[in-house]
Amino acid sequence: MSHLQSGDHVVVVGAGVAGWRFVESLRREGYAGELTLVGDERHVPYDRPPLSKQILSGKWDFEKATLATKEKLDASRVNLRLGVRATRLDVENTTVYLADGSLLKASHVLLATGSVARPLSYPSSGALATLRNYDDVTRLIETLSSLAPESVVVIIGGGFIGAEAATSIKARGLTPIVLEVAPRPLIGVLGDEVSLWLASIAEDFGVEVRTNQRLRDVASHGDEFVITFEDGSTLAASAVLAAVGSALDLQWLEGSGLSLDHGVVVDHDLQAATNVAVIGDLACFIVTSALGEEAARIEHWEVATEHAAELARYWMSGERSSAVTIPYFWSDQYAKKIQMLGHPRPDDDVVMVEGSRELGKWLALYSREGYVTGAVSLSQPRGLALSKKLLEELSTLKFALESAPWSA
Repeated sequence: MSHLQSGDHVVVVGAGVAGWRFVESLRREGYAGELTLVGDERHVPYDRPPLSKQILSGKWDFEKATLATKEKLDASRVNLRLGVRATRLDVENTTVYLADGSLLKASHVLLATGSVARPLSYPSSGALATLRNYDDVTRLIETLSSLAPESVVVIIGGGFIGAEAATSIKARGLTPIVLEVAPRPLIGVLGDEVSLWLASIAEDFGVEVRTNQRLRDVASHGDEFVITFEDGSTLAASAVLAAVGSALDLQWLEGSGLSLDHGVVVDHDLQAATNVAVIGDLACFIVTSALGEEAARIEHWEVATEHAAELARYWMSGERSSAVTIPYFWSDQYAKKIQMLGHPRPDDDVVMVEGSRELGKWLALYSREGYVTGAVSLSQPRGLALSKKLLEELSTLKFALESAPWSA
């Protein structure tokens, strides 16, 4: 590919962490040409992880989560097109069409639109409240602030966002009740055994989690919601939050010529087509690990920021990343910190190597066919960090247990 020149125009669609970090990285790499950032929200780029944690709990004002401060915006020299959706992409002519009828002709286009909250509705409710963006958290805080102390707030979904929201809602003096459809929260992400090790942390924190829940309807009756279960029983709540995962908006890319497969398929250099790249949640990319390569879509903050830096470097210099991909994520919930390194599968073998459930902190390794595929910890950040070396090269579980880098 040809390197970016000062006469080029780069259009970034998506003003979340991936898009904004790319803008910053591109300028750091020396790009001096025109740069436009398109976002469907009216707000300048901000960090999403604090929404369900510090902001919902009331510890932070929104300004603390802002990424694009005035000083950083001035330094980036970026044209902002906020509050307008991209509706069509002409790949051949690298042109982005916007909902207000305008279009942006570019030399290069980056798609970094991320994911949205998966909608949830019932016959009597319509779409329930979600927690994904600034407007969501603002409305939710307004609702919670109007409730009497210890009012019941139901969270449908016990995954990461649901657990973080429940933690923050309890911190506001309310009574969260989490309804989870699976036998245990996070079983589909972390696997059966790890989810079992985590099963008591909500109760220890004073939050009720009900599993194997099947809902029939959610109805609003004035200031109260009534949840009806498939067995006919009911639960009254003062507010209801849906936290049932995320989804992608791919409809506007249909017919664009890009390869869509649970995301936008990209090559090793994050290229989806000539002069069109995709990063972050939207990208179905090649994950390079010590075990080999596989195509995956990973919705992690760390992956989005790494993609941004890698792509900026590639478009400016042609330099390809040869580093092994070691995804990382964290979740602060129920006064504990869950962290994971690697890209293990839920059905990989797992062994606890440090700590215990009784201590409330531990470190475990995932493995497949005798090789380490990941590490997960509960409130053991140092041990997890020291275990990263096991994923930087092919490591057998036997070697890991003998060398025990986490105890260094």
